[in-house]
Amino acid sequence: MKRALLYRRGGLGDTLLTFPLLEILKRKGFHVTAVGNTDYFRIAKEVGWADRILSELPKEDFDLELLISFDGNVPPFPSERCWVVEHYLRSAGFEKESFSRRLSLEPDSNSPLKGKVVLHPSSGSPKKNPDLNLFLKIEENLSSRGEEVVYLVGEADSWLKSRVSGYVESLDPLWIAKALGEAKLYIGLDSGISHLSAYVGVRTVVLYGPTDSLVWKPVGEKLFQVIPDLDCSPCFPNVCENRMCLKEGLILENLLPLLDHLLV
Repeated sequence: MKRALLYRRGGLGDTLLTFPLLEILKRKGFHVTAVGNTDYFRIAKEVGWADRILSELPKEDFDLELLISFDGNVPPFPSERCWVVEHYLRSAGFEKESFSRRLSLEPDSNSPLKGKVVLHPSSGSPKKNPDLNLFLKIEENLSSRGEEVVYLVGEADSWLKSRVSGYVESLDPLWIAKALGEAKLYIGLDSGISHLSAYVGVRTVVLYGPTDSLVWKPVGEKLFQVIPDLDCSPCFPNVCENRMCLKEGLILENLLPLLDHLLV
């Protein structure tokens, strides 16, 4: 059997954006080894797109190697403004290949997120995070509509626990993926959890500020992006101190009409 290696280090969102490559490699008959954060790649193994997951590069020969790094054969970022998934496919010679927009994961029927609106007001970079008051206002609006709201606390979000009323905490990305599968709606920032929510098929609203919604768009069938209509955006990582793109009024002005549509 042909053997393929995919290497990608990075956060959860970065890793999930490589999954279309894994799916295509499996469809082409490769035995696939994925190297990077094993907690993240465990999701790919669960859906059958990775046969083996490792944290370090093995000293072995492969028929095909896709090394996503500055020193590898696939640059981690596109040289032009395009979706990073399309960049990866083009770099691998797979630009004409199709891929799934939804992970084939069985939802957790006992999920504490079942039927609820999930809020995730955090990301891996403080530059992307608005003031928590924005999400408290979103929670208030959702509660006034009769919706049950819960905050999701992941590995970088422990600060939330003392500041919100109801939350579910997990450090296991695979568990989170299965639990999110039962949620009614998800609202979050440009974060790995938002990528995961979109990929498992939940109606997912991603609130963008300084980052590029075109380049870092999640994979998903039910994705709704709230993008600031500002000449200066996107600007990440050179984010200004003012951060108009993350102001509460601007985001709510675009988000609330969308909720009127999604929660009819």
